[in-house]
Amino acid sequence: MRVLIVDDEAVIRRGLSTVIDWRELGMELLKPASSAEEALSRIPQEKPHVLLTDIRMGGMDGIELARQVKELLPDTEIVILTGYDDFAYAQAALREGVSDYLLKTSRPEEIIKAAVKAKQRIWKKWESLKQESMQTAALRNQLLERLLAQGLGHDSEEEQVRSWFVQNGVQPDSREDISSHEPSSMQVMVLSAFGWGEGPFAGLLLGAAENMLFELLPCVTMLKQDRIMLVLRFEPGLTDRSALKSVLVRVSQTLKCQLFAALGSAVSDYTGLRQAFREAEHVFSFRGLMGNTGLFTLEDIQARKGGRTFCSQKEEGELAAILMSNNATELRHWVNQKVRGQLEDPAVTPKTVQAFLQSIVHSGHRWLDRGLSTQGLEQPEQTPHPVYTYEPEGHPEEDVFRLLSSLMTAFHQSIADTRFSYIHKSIVYIRENLDQNLTLQQVARFVHLNPNHFSEVFKRETGLNYIEFVTQERMRKAQEILQGSQTKIGDVANLVGYEDIKYFSQQFKKHTGRTPSEFRQSSKG
Repeated sequence: MRVLIVDDEAVIRRGLSTVIDWRELGMELLKPASSAEEALSRIPQEKPHVLLTDIRMGGMDGIELARQVKELLPDTEIVILTGYDDFAYAQAALREGVSDYLLKTSRPEEIIKAAVKAKQRIWKKWESLKQESMQTAALRNQLLERLLAQGLGHDSEEEQVRSWFVQNGVQPDSREDISSHEPSSMQVMVLSAFGWGEGPFAGLLLGAAENMLFELLPCVTMLKQDRIMLVLRFEPGLTDRSALKSVLVRVSQTLKCQLFAALGSAVSDYTGLRQAFREAEHVFSFRGLMGNTGLFTLEDIQARKGGRTFCSQKEEGELAAILMSNNATELRHWVNQKVRGQLEDPAVTPKTVQAFLQSIVHSGHRWLDRGLSTQGLEQPEQTPHPVYTYEPEGHPEEDVFRLLSSLMTAFHQSIADTRFSYIHKSIVYIRENLDQNLTLQQVARFVHLNPNHFSEVFKRETGLNYIEFVTQERMRKAQEILQGSQTKIGDVANLVGYEDIKYFSQQFKKHTGRTPSEFRQSSKG
């Protein structure tokens, strides 16, 4: 806050400058002026907030100086310095915009008190203006958001919006009624900025980008959460796609950041702005898939028809084997490969990415359910709910890995305290790999046991020898497939580990009393 002392007596100027520690009061003391004329020549550039001036000076007096300063800077606080003879004169000056007066014989603490009071009055004005500005900005944001989302319902609101648009160059100035006026072409742009880190720095970057865009473009802006929304005038050469790209490059280079922007179609009326906004929001949802830099429109995403929405049976088997092995490094590598494969697919959309990654998480939960139910165990309460939400600014590889890692940990912790936990692990492993050639040696190696010892303990714990158990599980799975699908008998045999369909049918009839075809037919009945 700046202070200017005006007095034609050098001793007064020097005394007021040195006796009081203005910096300690939070005020910057400008070079004192020796006359009202000198003060007036400097005030437009130096813009003091507080003026301390003598009344009687050679040339222009303090009262006239105060009057002219109030015309130039109405919010300036003016304190008159007066002698005893000018006391009545000073009181009259209070009616002319002077804030306070002091006797030249006043002690330093009285001068300090007057300066602090002036400073407080200025702060109060600033705070009031700030509140008023915030209220105005909030109202404008509400109007703009409603205009873009659903439209405005009252003529008064439309008039406010039009006045705001005209003021910022979005529309030409016109005195015509908005209901009969045909607005010039407008467009909507939605933009995000990256590069300053997360937390408060991300908000600072968005605010800085919004300020630059407002200065460079004929637009109105609104900052909302993680994005900037703009309504701007469409004018070839000024705000067409090529020109907007140049503006974005300038902002990006100045702020040392990356900008992703989505542009809706140019429209000529307020109703069209809603459609333009929906277009821009839809294109904006592809950030991350299109990269983090550039300006995009509907044309850029039209070729994206969607990618896979479910992981394959093979992928589910791969995941089950990794989760059973309790190998976090292998799990991370597998997840990274699947997620990156999705994000780099030029056909995917945000919806299909969401669906595919959610299917992977669901596969992990199905594995956990099967594994725990085999042991007669329930899921721990802290097991995460199987929900994954794709966020373009997020970290999908890390998010999916974290969810699957939690499932893997939940399973292995649940069976860790059970008797002969390695037998439980081997049972889950067998059930997850029934389509493979499962030898006793292979399973024993998986649980790190000697095959002979494993065979002995396995029979004691399950009541069946290894071959009997595997055959039983294969028949159980075959029955589930036959009941729940129209899969060919030969394919069913392959899915449960039999290459010879004839041998599979013999084993199936031995265990169920019916051939696979007879079993399927009876299941339908």
